[in-house]
Amino acid sequence: MRGMNSLVGRAAVVWLPVAAAAVLLTGLVYVVAQQDLRMAANDPQLQLAQDAAAALDAGAAAEGVVPSGEIDIATSLAVFTIVTDASGAILAGNAMLDGTPPKVPAGVLRTARDGQNDLVTWQPRDGVRIAQVTVGWRGGAVTVGRSLAEVERRADVLLAVCAMGLAATLLALGVVSLFVAWLTRSRSPAAPSA
Repeated sequence: MRGMNSLVGRAAVVWLPVAAAAVLLTGLVYVVAQQDLRMAANDPQLQLAQDAAAALDAGAAAEGVVPSGEIDIATSLAVFTIVTDASGAILAGNAMLDGTPPKVPAGVLRTARDGQNDLVTWQPRDGVRIAQVTVGWRGGAVTVGRSLAEVERRADVLLAVCAMGLAATLLALGVVSLFVAWLTRSRSPAAPSA
């Protein structure tokens, strides 16, 4: 029994630092991949908002830069557009939330009107999370967004895959550590012969 405890103790000395490194590396992989998913969720909106702002600055009507049809932002994955004036009043838009057009947060509009693109995760109510880009134009701001539901589902799958991979890695490292401890065990010296 004492030999088994000694074997497990030696295996733990090998396993613990390697297991800690595996946990850190798995966490790093998850964070990098999750952030890539989230940042990429803004790409179409950024281009669409910049194009709409340029068209408005060139004299296009607000209704002309908003795609037709209403988008229920609580259930649809479609991209929506909201054009506001300098005071934040909606000039045109195709986004609806619970039957009414959602109001873009004033701080987001202010940032965009000050000449900075504003890329945020907007949660207009519980259960509705939007990847939103707001770009300023001469007369106000253009907000383009879409649901994060699919991105968040993919992030959940990524987390599950990382967790399963980590569990399998830790188990394999445990077996290898036990094997290394067994290979490097000290042998009891043989008793001298008389």
